[in-house]
Amino acid sequence: MEYRRMGKTGLQLSTLSFGSWVTFAKQIDDGISDRLMGIAYDAGVNFFDNAEVYSGGESEKMMGRVLKNKNWERSSYVVSSKVFFGWKGADKKPNQHGLSRKHIMEACHEALDRLQVEYLDLYYCHRPDKNTPIEEVVRTMNTLIQQGKIFYWGTSEWSAAEIVEAHAVAARLGLEPPAVEQPEYNLFTRQKMEVDYLPIFRDLGMGTTIWSPLASGLLTGKYNDGIPEGSRLALEGYEWLKDKSYTQQKLEAVRKLGHLAAELDTSTTILSLAWTVSNPNVTTAILGATKESQLEENLKALDVLPKLTPDLLAQIDDIMGTKPLLPEY
Repeated sequence: MEYRRMGKTGLQLSTLSFGSWVTFAKQIDDGISDRLMGIAYDAGVNFFDNAEVYSGGESEKMMGRVLKNKNWERSSYVVSSKVFFGWKGADKKPNQHGLSRKHIMEACHEALDRLQVEYLDLYYCHRPDKNTPIEEVVRTMNTLIQQGKIFYWGTSEWSAAEIVEAHAVAARLGLEPPAVEQPEYNLFTRQKMEVDYLPIFRDLGMGTTIWSPLASGLLTGKYNDGIPEGSRLALEGYEWLKDKSYTQQKLEAVRKLGHLAAELDTSTTILSLAWTVSNPNVTTAILGATKESQLEENLKALDVLPKLTPDLLAQIDDIMGTKPLLPEY
């Protein structure tokens, strides 16, 4: 396993990490999640990602049970949660979601209870909150750091301008700024990581923990001939994901990418993951899996990384047709 510093912090994260979105308490039970986290940990994965909203809090409870059962040294792994959506779904009341001081503080305590840990290594604002001043968010996250309940705080799917504003507020008040952003980044979604965030990488030293590096499974090739029963895009309640991901144009690009992967004696999955972590501004790419064989394959991505020469990356760009244009300064 390779480890990378999270931006300008001293925290080291495994280049491949493991997350629970959609899968935990939705597609897999305690036994499978225990085995998957064990495989990941034994392979050198040290970062496990979660959020209050995943499966209405049940995902964090499941991960908490696994962590308690494993009894790993707490200093050997990094665990996260995210705050914004709440965990009560449609039944949530006004202060049970968003980024008010009240919800951030209460949600952190609830996440600690569900995960059965004394502190969170990373705590993200899962989305920006237009109804809460950024100063309130920065002050609240700083309070949690001072209390020892979280070590670093971050953002997820914030704009570059919002991140810059949070850093400016923190600098003005002498408080801890966000240290990490969690964006979607894959061969279909590239604008933020490759264009919009360049100034925050250069000027602010932000780390990144990437979600959906396989575009919800589309980049595995398993949807090339239709949507398999039981797959992520077939789940009830995730129709929005199907509408976003499943287009004939994208499928054709994945098929062509599969031919290139075969020439490299690897799979579309592994090539796509290796491409994601080839970006030097990626700290870690979060893997999701429901089967042991699936996770074991994903963990081979670092073996292909040395093959990604500039010429090969240009070939991939030609196949996908998704490379964003850099602004002219």
